[in-house]
Amino acid sequence: MTAARKVDEETGKVPLLADERGEDPEYEESLEAGAEKYLASSSSHGEQYTEAPKTAHQISKDSWFQVCIVLSTGVNCAYLMDYSETMMAHLGWIAGVVGIIAATALSFYANTLLAKLHEFGGEKHIRYRDLAGLIYGKKGYYTVWMLQYINLFMINVGLIILAGSAIKGVYDLLNDDDALKLPYCNIMAGLVCFLFAIMVPHLSALGVWLGLSAFLSTIYVVVAIVVSISDGVKAPPRDYSIPGTVVGKIFLTIEAVASCFVPFNTGMLPEIQATVRDPVVGNMLKALSMQSVVGSLPMYAVTFAGYWAYGSSTSSYLLNNLSGPVWAKALANIAAFFQAVIAFHIYACPSYEYLDTTYSVKENASKVQNLSFRIGLRGSYLTVSSIVAALLPFVGDFIGLIGSVCLIPLTFVIPHHMYMKARSKKLSSVQKLWHWLNALMFGVLSAAATLASVRRIVMDSKNYEIFG
Repeated sequence: MTAARKVDEETGKVPLLADERGEDPEYEESLEAGAEKYLASSSSHGEQYTEAPKTAHQISKDSWFQVCIVLSTGVNCAYLMDYSETMMAHLGWIAGVVGIIAATALSFYANTLLAKLHEFGGEKHIRYRDLAGLIYGKKGYYTVWMLQYINLFMINVGLIILAGSAIKGVYDLLNDDDALKLPYCNIMAGLVCFLFAIMVPHLSALGVWLGLSAFLSTIYVVVAIVVSISDGVKAPPRDYSIPGTVVGKIFLTIEAVASCFVPFNTGMLPEIQATVRDPVVGNMLKALSMQSVVGSLPMYAVTFAGYWAYGSSTSSYLLNNLSGPVWAKALANIAAFFQAVIAFHIYACPSYEYLDTTYSVKENASKVQNLSFRIGLRGSYLTVSSIVAALLPFVGDFIGLIGSVCLIPLTFVIPHHMYMKARSKKLSSVQKLWHWLNALMFGVLSAAATLASVRRIVMDSKNYEIFG
């Protein structure tokens, strides 16, 4: 006889069983057993993880398709204007193509591992650090929190630089004096990001803005591909050799390999997954599949077309290479600017969620208190981001640093090890070895690429004058 199930007090509905949600009951039981095991273990060591706080933001309301658009926005944001130079110019045709395709597959696999742990222990984990805290205890909680927020901050600094590059691109098309310097453009971009942050309270509220983001992406993707191909057809044979000394090539190759993983990963997958409606794991896997198969195609097209057209002389901002009509380049730059503003908001949402939840700032902006807190808190975050972007406007360097320092550990090292711990009783020795090898391999790549990225930033900074 089936036992009666209680009605959920928050939703007023009877919760579905695992098999009714289209999930594996045995898998769910193993996750719950694993959660109890690690909670008991952490408690015995004095590291009992406290219950995660509720959120001031909206969760569990979005369709899997909207979440797919959010993920695809990350793949096809204005960062893709740098991929021809950051990846292809330092890897060449064979290694570049193989590396990007392999990065797509490995990223999809690692993200599915993390997505399957979203309901580990029988409850939803709407923050990456909450899941890490449950499995690893307080040390894991704070380690993931630190890595994630450094990662998201660096991504947003890079997006401000890209938005500033778009402003400067439009100015340079209309003027020959070079009077408007990139750092000033970065500050202007930060101001627009601030205004947008006040308008949109949380990730789910993006709604129609995601449609606009997709439209804007289409504009600069089409312009970049069409003009690049046109330039490539007219141009003489290009130089596809990898520039630099032997030592320089080694460091740049390592950095380029790490950069290949940046487009397909956000470092905030649990936070994005928190917005999707039930069945949360199944819907997230649909979104990840669509992102990998369809959402990545524009990025492939721009990256390969740009490198084919300009070779090793490809700019770190592809639109600067285009020689087409002024109106087309101006349109592409404007589209890239506004799309970068929307993408910035996506990556800033975990920080906004923490601030809003901590200070009880609700999504209703009509109240003076909520609006004033949002202006002060988000304004502070954007002020710091804009200042850093103005001081170090090297977008290519940031992509490599993002991938090496934080994104690879968050997307590959931790998920593989976390999944292995959560399902330790279900995995065979071979499967455990597989996850260990992945964690170790990406850990080594992260350390090597971090050294390469820091070296590149130091070298680029030698000849840079702030506001010069």
